[in-house]
Amino acid sequence: MLSGHRSASRRRSRSRAARLAVPLAIPMAMGLTLGIILAVSGNNATKIDQSALGASASPSGGASAAAAAPAAAAATPAATAAAAAAVPPAASNANGPTAFRQLGDVAAAPVDGAGNAINLNQTAAEAAASMNCTLTVPANPLSAQGLATPWQLGDGCSMANAATEGAFVEATILSRNGSVTVYDPLVITAGTTAAATPAAPTIARGSQVIIDIGFNGTNLALTGRGARQGGCVDALGQSLIGQVSACNAVGFYNLANREIANGTLKVPALGTSLDGQPCLSTRDFGTVDQDQSDNVITSYLINGNGQTAQNTAANAAAVAGATTLVNGSDDKLLAAFLDPANGCTAFTATNTTDPAGTSGSQALNELSARVNQQGTIAVVPPNDEMTLVGGAMSIAKTDVYRSLVDQPLLAGRASATTVAANYCQNLTNIQPARNQLDMTRELNFGTPVAAVGNSLATFMANRLAMSFANLGCANFGLTNPVTVTLDGNGVATAATYNLTQQAAAVAGAAGNPAASASASAGPGANTGNQNPFSRRHHRQNQDGM
Repeated sequence: MLSGHRSASRRRSRSRAARLAVPLAIPMAMGLTLGIILAVSGNNATKIDQSALGASASPSGGASAAAAAPAAAAATPAATAAAAAAVPPAASNANGPTAFRQLGDVAAAPVDGAGNAINLNQTAAEAAASMNCTLTVPANPLSAQGLATPWQLGDGCSMANAATEGAFVEATILSRNGSVTVYDPLVITAGTTAAATPAAPTIARGSQVIIDIGFNGTNLALTGRGARQGGCVDALGQSLIGQVSACNAVGFYNLANREIANGTLKVPALGTSLDGQPCLSTRDFGTVDQDQSDNVITSYLINGNGQTAQNTAANAAAVAGATTLVNGSDDKLLAAFLDPANGCTAFTATNTTDPAGTSGSQALNELSARVNQQGTIAVVPPNDEMTLVGGAMSIAKTDVYRSLVDQPLLAGRASATTVAANYCQNLTNIQPARNQLDMTRELNFGTPVAAVGNSLATFMANRLAMSFANLGCANFGLTNPVTVTLDGNGVATAATYNLTQQAAAVAGAAGNPAASASASAGPGANTGNQNPFSRRHHRQNQDGM
């Protein structure tokens, strides 16, 4: 997410069409600030400057957006391919089996990725400072009645503070005949009632339901009997994944993959972007950030009394003074910004709780990526902040995260450090060229988060720079491939990409400072490795996506 994408940026930018009408909920960075961006020098660079878009002028006084267009056009697919040929892509570690049974746990005494205990008895002030919350899962959450029962945000947190404490729930329902629908269960603040009573969805007999949960804060712990009844997962042992949790993920994806194999479930092709390349997916290195495949597309309405309602057309008309709450999400970034900016269309289905009557979902995006993504495939790496255990990389926790989004498991077959280095190399070498190729269109497309970049192009540049830093990619001998120019308010107004291909230095190589990491750290364990990926707080890419 620059997930709003999470820490120094998270959050993942979760997003929309020629300028978003719906405000994004974005957590503030708790670690790395937007100004701490490594500068990159080199001969193979192209500059983005947004001053022509009405944003504050770049301190360096670069060219206007119009002047930048020829530079973007110069980055032809042939030129990009020539540059990429210098260093072959690193192994993607995306070829193993997916989970056939549930992995992970619901933490009863949760700790964060650094091993610090999480307070489950907070005041509102403590919650505002920690950005840690609980979410009570209703009884029988996979049933129609359970889906229509509001989830409750607690431990001092409030949906009125959704930018830093908001939780969002999204259900994708797959029938035995291959039909798919989406439904957005409601989250209310504990102690309140819904502004409008949710209507129950229809679930055909034999269907599988996945519930994906998104969060705009730091760590979200699931509570209540419903969490176990629904096969929910938020942790490896007591070590919370952070913003990511889901219910019945493996059961849903096992059915989906069988139906795809026998032709019952039809997943549409990605299509071709206006840049001539395949449209992006959530597993394309042209899309991903420090913690890919996190958060949801769901949005809610909230009234002046702090009561929430599902974001339906009827509720929008009936709930007086309602405003919209949104989860900063990689999935929304793709569906509402990157796809429409580049002439692409996301995988969608009927959604009776969406104002348009149809929407995408995290699960649909992952199915699309699983079926369609070719080449070097991006899957959750062990240097993702949300996969750390006791401050160290963990293959076991990485696999728990991957199981929630139907990604191939590592299962101890690879070194965590090597997988992390490979991810950094591919991100560094692939995304700059794609961002540059799409620069002209994205310079003239609305930004997902105005505080991060003044257009989609500068947002993507700043998100990449923050992700490089938050993933610790410099520890593998790599150099940040983008230099971001910020205005006086810390907003990216220009960026320079270096397309020189780089090779990561893996653990054990001379001069490589990367520390060893645990491949099997147990629940809540602290391995004692004070490696360069250890962080006290999630470094949210302040982009929120």
